[in-house]
Amino acid sequence: MYDDILVPTDGSEAVERALDHAVRLASDHDATIHALYVVDRRIATASSGDLHDEVVDDLESQGEEAVAAVVDRAEEAGLDVETHVVRGTPDTEIVDYADENGIDVIVLSPEGKSPRERIRSLGSVSDRVADDATVPVFLIK
Repeated sequence: MYDDILVPTDGSEAVERALDHAVRLASDHDATIHALYVVDRRIATASSGDLHDEVVDDLESQGEEAVAAVVDRAEEAGLDVETHVVRGTPDTEIVDYADENGIDVIVLSPEGKSPRERIRSLGSVSDRVADDATVPVFLIK
């Protein structure tokens, strides 16, 4: 039923609960886990010049660490895993990635909000993904 499962990660502890569910689901269906981290362009563009490059490099480094944690968990369970760190708006990139890569289900936590969203109360990434995705979305609290 599920061959490809997308686990968006922001590196927060909340992702662990979603990852637990995704690993069980992938194990049950012999599916591949796709770990996706999105460097939020809204945060990156808030800086300029050398600071912009430094911010983007830092965010990409955080992204590599976040997807590596997913790799470790998936490999412990004997699962295949693919990783991607991309730049953009998180909800848009998650939905686009799912559409472009044949993802069967998205598993994420509704609790991992970016600092900018907390400040501006723009709503959660998970709400927008659930609204816009063309595949099932499991929100794991």
